[in-house]
Amino acid sequence: MAQPRKPRPAAGRVVDKPRQIALLAAPARQELVDTLEALGGEASVATLAAQLGRPADGLYYHLRLLVGGGLLEELPDDGEGRRYRTRADKGSRLQLRYRGGRNAGAAAVDRAGASMMRIATRDFSAALKRSDVATEGAEREVWASRGKGWVDRRDLAEINRLLTRALELLHKPRSASRDKLIALAWILAPLPVRPSRRGQADD
Repeated sequence: MAQPRKPRPAAGRVVDKPRQIALLAAPARQELVDTLEALGGEASVATLAAQLGRPADGLYYHLRLLVGGGLLEELPDDGEGRRYRTRADKGSRLQLRYRGGRNAGAAAVDRAGASMMRIATRDFSAALKRSDVATEGAEREVWASRGKGWVDRRDLAEINRLLTRALELLHKPRSASRDKLIALAWILAPLPVRPSRRGQADD
């Protein structure tokens, strides 16, 4: 008789404490975590500053908060300045875990989500001003869209599978051929179903 499979442990480190999630409500801190993860989970302050186009001195305040909140770890100075790494397992990323409802976790995620969208809007606006970006075709790299429609359980599962796959592609390590840095953000949300108008039949 076949033994039931044990569930695989989730990759990365789960972040589920409201006070930790709330740290990501600041775009600067969210960008620091995103950039560290894009650099393989570990980098010096000088590298982070260069990637973000900001002075290193302006990053220490946010890095200290992220370390104090348990999202990052400060490494010993190896002669090249301070280095930081995420608390996720090597090769993986931090993952937010929360539940809906009127609770502190959902409120913190709401603020973090708004921060994500502010960063995405800024990135999109900056990309649109460039003349060297692809705006159509298989290698399109600038795209903003919103869709609204009806799905069944199978459709919803497929949407989640595709979004998960997109994250898996973004989580691959940098290499000589993987030299283009992109950002992808989205919001998936169920909407309330309004009653049909009188005389309008549902299919």
